[in-house]
Amino acid sequence: MDYLAQSKLNTSIAQKIISDSRIIPLWQSVGARVNLVGSLRIGVLAKHLDIDFHIYTSELDVSQSFAVMAQIALNPAVQKIEFINLAQTDECCFEWHVWYEDNDGNLWQMDIIQIKSGSRYDGYFERVVETIKSKMSEDMKKTILQLKFETPDTLKIVSIEYYKAVIQDGITNFDDFLKWRSEHHFEGIIEW
Repeated sequence: MDYLAQSKLNTSIAQKIISDSRIIPLWQSVGARVNLVGSLRIGVLAKHLDIDFHIYTSELDVSQSFAVMAQIALNPAVQKIEFINLAQTDECCFEWHVWYEDNDGNLWQMDIIQIKSGSRYDGYFERVVETIKSKMSEDMKKTILQLKFETPDTLKIVSIEYYKAVIQDGITNFDDFLKWRSEHHFEGIIEW
C-alpha cells in the first residue's frame, strides 16, 4: 500500500467533511475560536478516520454548546453525537464526539473539544502540534504513517504515542514500536 497516497486521499475527504459539516462557521457564529488539531493538522491522517477540533469560548455554556451541536446534527450525514461534561475537571471542557458518514459509507469520528479560554489547556495542543511538525522529517512522517496503517484495528493507540516513538526515540518498525509501547505506560493526557 502507498501509505502517503492513502493519507492524502483521506485528508481530501476530511477537508470535504469539514466543509460540508459547517463545524467551523457554526462555532464561529457564537464567537468561538476554532482550531484544527491532531493527525489531520499534522499531516499524518491514516486509517483511523478522525478529525479533531479544539473550540475555545469565554465560558462553557451548556445551552449554547447544545444549540450549536443541534445545528451540526441537522446534517443527514451525522449518525450519532456524544457529549461528556468535563467542565469541573482540570481539562475544563465539554467533549463532543460526532460520527459522520462520508459519501462512500465510511464512518468518521469528529472530536470537538470545547475548552474554556484561559484555562490550563488553552493553546497547549496547538503548540504540541507545531512542535511535532517542526521536528518531523519526511522520513519520520512516512514511518509514522506506516506504523499507523500497520496497526491492527483492534489495537487502540493514541496518535501521540507514534510521534513520541518515532520522533523522540527513533523507532522505525512495528515490532520495535510494540516493544517501545510495552516499556512506556501512559495514562490520561500524554504530555510532549
